[in-house]
Amino acid sequence: MRHVAVFLAVFPILLAGQAPAGTTVFEGARIIVGDGQPPIENGALVVTGARIVQVGRAGELKAPQGAARVPLTGKTVMPAIVDTHTHLSQTRDALTEDLRRRAYYGVSAAMSLGQDGGDLPFEMRAQMLPGAARFFTAGRGITMPEPGRSDVPYWITSVDEGRKAVQELAAKKVDIVKIWVDDRDGKYKKLTPDLYGPIIEEAHKRGLRVTAHIFTLDDAKGLLRAGVDAFAHGVRDRDIDDEGLALFKSHPNVVVVPNLPDRGVKTDVGWLRDSLPEAELKKLQAGAIDRPELQAPFGIQARNLAKLNGAGVRIALGTDGNIPWSAHLEMADMAASGMTPMQVIVASTRNAAEFLRMNDGGTLAAGKSADFVVLDANPLDDIANTRRIASVYLRGAAVDRSAPRSGRP
Repeated sequence: MRHVAVFLAVFPILLAGQAPAGTTVFEGARIIVGDGQPPIENGALVVTGARIVQVGRAGELKAPQGAARVPLTGKTVMPAIVDTHTHLSQTRDALTEDLRRRAYYGVSAAMSLGQDGGDLPFEMRAQMLPGAARFFTAGRGITMPEPGRSDVPYWITSVDEGRKAVQELAAKKVDIVKIWVDDRDGKYKKLTPDLYGPIIEEAHKRGLRVTAHIFTLDDAKGLLRAGVDAFAHGVRDRDIDDEGLALFKSHPNVVVVPNLPDRGVKTDVGWLRDSLPEAELKKLQAGAIDRPELQAPFGIQARNLAKLNGAGVRIALGTDGNIPWSAHLEMADMAASGMTPMQVIVASTRNAAEFLRMNDGGTLAAGKSADFVVLDANPLDDIANTRRIASVYLRGAAVDRSAPRSGRP
């Protein structure tokens, strides 16, 4: 059957019915694989060590003898979430806590975009912290001078400076090159085509991709013509016109990370009760009110996302900032923009993992890393059910969720 996969090359001992040490069978749950195919009802997931070795229907897989069993009847299992746009902390202890808190909320990997100076981010990327999300980094991003804002990114004003920045980033083997093309409401000059074009060219020459922070449709069009690989935000100034949509469609490998803004509607944050101090929860709830001034900007971006998604543009999840539970908010906003729950899940798992070139993540399949979330309710019925987490497994090991993390967002 299509859903049944056995990783024979690595684990042929399963054929003999013997369970390798550390084999566990998770059985009885609805399994959302993450590739857009219908879920597997009454599914089974066989994990050995950090890897998935079998996925299929519980009655159609022969579980290896001696394997531990975890009954999950009534639960839903989906791949762990991958966040392609964050800005994480800059000290070892704080970054470690950031990655552990993301794991608590079912996030298996996070990429920090453009605010990472020094060697620490690359040292942390090389580590695989137990019970923590994996870390990816763009190192220092590239922008025009922005006095008063962060001075971590490269501030460039010439083609030579732009190319040199890319060369330094390539030497550090960044996961992607981040550029900002935004005048910050007229406060600064922004990268122009004669500057960002050579940056993109230099990055491609060195095997790197470029993702762009944008605001306007005109800049999106210029960047598409220049060969940009991804957008770290959607178009925010106006609705995408026919020319813009045609440009997106003519670049089928471009990835859009919409990073939607606050919807400006009253919400209940009670789902965070078990993971935040009461004072922090009350503060969040007090701010979760109707704000009509935010609804129009959200509407522009929501319509643009719906248009791009409907045209088949590849969408991936990203949240910006450093709020560890924000992936769940972004997923709800994506659904509110017209994406189906399954499309949101695919964007947040398979598409996001492929964007980060996590070849071993993003879907539940034989040979993949055993990164998954066990839910108490079906997110295909309501995407907000991704918040109803029963347990999280990263690299085959259960994440400790017995006590809330610190109240630092």
